Amino acid sequence: MAWLLVSLVTLSMITFGLGVLAPGDPAEVVLEHRLNQPPPKEQVDAQRRLMGLDRPLPAQYLRWLSKAAQGDLGNSWLRGLRVSDALRERIPRTAALAAVAAAISVLIGVPVGMLAAVRRNSLADHVCRIAALVGASVPSYFTAYVLILVFAVGFRAFPVFGFGSVANLVLPAVTLALGPAAVLARLTRSTVLEVLGEDYIRTARAKGARQSTVLAAHALRNSLIPILTVIGLSLGHLLGGSLIVEYVFAWPGMGELAISAIQARDYPLIQGFVLFAGAVYVVVNFSVDLGYAWLDPRIRVGGRR
Repeated sequence: MAWLLVSLVTLSMITFGLGVLAPGDPAEVVLEHRLNQPPPKEQVDAQRRLMGLDRPLPAQYLRWLSKAAQGDLGNSWLRGLRVSDALRERIPRTAALAAVAAAISVLIGVPVGMLAAVRRNSLADHVCRIAALVGASVPSYFTAYVLILVFAVGFRAFPVFGFGSVANLVLPAVTLALGPAAVLARLTRSTVLEVLGEDYIRTARAKGARQSTVLAAHALRNSLIPILTVIGLSLGHLLGGSLIVEYVFAWPGMGELAISAIQARDYPLIQGFVLFAGAVYVVVNFSVDLGYAWLDPRIRVGGRR
């Protein structure tokens, strides 16, 4: 919990620092957008005082941090909306996309890794390993265009762009899921192979336990800690790092909003997105740490000692 707070404060300092180091005067950018022409120096100075930019940097940071802690991330320079409201509108759409992609990655990656571990050095194992290597290596934007060409243009099975139906969700969710699924498959294979060589696995088989029971109740369960770590990190990545995929499929989530803000140099909106994405990573990692104690009784016992 202490490291969670330290990480969040450090993240806020980095986010604020990026906004300070960004090129251009924020007051001048706001006035140029408002007036559609270069503003006079007097108006720029007045706008700087209004935005609190004439104060020392530590005072600006503490003011920004206190507002951010209350959910106030400032106003978008170009949209005229509160950054928190703009993010709140997009978060459910990105969360839905990330949740579906995470479920697909688990449903693909874990069974494929289990199959490769059980059929070690067989044809199925080699195929699974090659597929996982390709899936982990290919960038998401390339996968997105391949899926568009095959399933949207070729078979006309799914729409390319848009939002509002389950069909619109399929292609971006699969695109996001393939990379984490490949990583999960490789990790599941290696961890299950280690567990299958343990004494308690041989004991379970010697007692006559079925193969499915040995794999599900003993091998997979005792392999879940590293798998849970990857699932948690993948979920954090999907929530905060789906920029390119959302932009390619015109999915109106946080990623599409962030790229629009980057193109327009809307720094308060960029700061809000970076702070939210980083906070999601930190909180997900903390939740994974709590999940360790739930999965492994040895961790709970060690904590009490």
